Amino acid sequence: MTRINEAVMRVSQPGADLPELAAYQDEPPQMASGSVGKTGYLRMMFAVSGQRSVLKQVDRRVPFLVQRALYWDEMMPHMPCVFVISTSGCVLQGDRLAMDIHVAAQACGHVTTQSATKIHAMENNYAAQMQTITLDEGSYLEVIPEQVIPHCGSRFISDTRITLHPTATLIYAEILMSGRKHHDADRGFRFDVYSSHICASSHEGNPLFTERYVLEPGKQPLNTPAVMGPFDVFGNVILLTPACHHQRIIDRITPLYDEAAGLACGVSRLPNECGLIFKALGKESPQVKAAIRLFWRIAREEILGITLPAPFIWR
Repeated sequence: MTRINEAVMRVSQPGADLPELAAYQDEPPQMASGSVGKTGYLRMMFAVSGQRSVLKQVDRRVPFLVQRALYWDEMMPHMPCVFVISTSGCVLQGDRLAMDIHVAAQACGHVTTQSATKIHAMENNYAAQMQTITLDEGSYLEVIPEQVIPHCGSRFISDTRITLHPTATLIYAEILMSGRKHHDADRGFRFDVYSSHICASSHEGNPLFTERYVLEPGKQPLNTPAVMGPFDVFGNVILLTPACHHQRIIDRITPLYDEAAGLACGVSRLPNECGLIFKALGKESPQVKAAIRLFWRIAREEILGITLPAPFIWR
């Protein structure tokens, strides 16, 4: 309970000092921001047990829900795979969500979501998500959620902080839609604010990299050259892994810009030789998912010597 209370305090007022959220500090009249039912917390710990890794610890508070770990990956049958589920079905104004993932030494895990994360329209305040990811020596973690769909008038901030051992590997992916693309009233980058901050540091506390972007379509259109251009879907993958793997992965990724096919993608190095960052733009989410899956497969093959199983027919 103490750990949950600490997490609740951590996300009680995120974004209060961010300039992009200065206009959205009012409280919802229905339920105050961060109140019971609107402050979600999830902590998961993966550890080695016998010949496989297991989901050793789970602490949660609604709307987060996690069912038992499954072992569906035929190429890594020792890796627990976990669906993170929201009992509210979407992210609402005033929501404050915190997630902590810890992977113990030599353990592995895969975390995904049961479906797309929808951020609903907001009349008051905003929604916030705070994530901490910790990887110990020799550990391996894949965080591959489904896409985020920010509805018209939504405001959302995400803050992800990663700490990892030099021998650990993290594959962290995110996909951002332009809205409900095929819904006439909500298509074409009509959300108010989408703010993302991701940073990583070593176990000793030395900073490795920081990436922050703020999207405010009302102030700066996103469908312009050098931003999204003709594309509607943004994919971002951060790979943190020992430097000995970097060049082999880069050599297998061909930069692409094909407006007719609806896809642009490429890979770059992160600072301090901590890893790689892969970005993809697409006109539809399946194109971006396919590009991310290719990068994910290549990373697995070069780091672990193991490929990906065939995708599920419904994914």
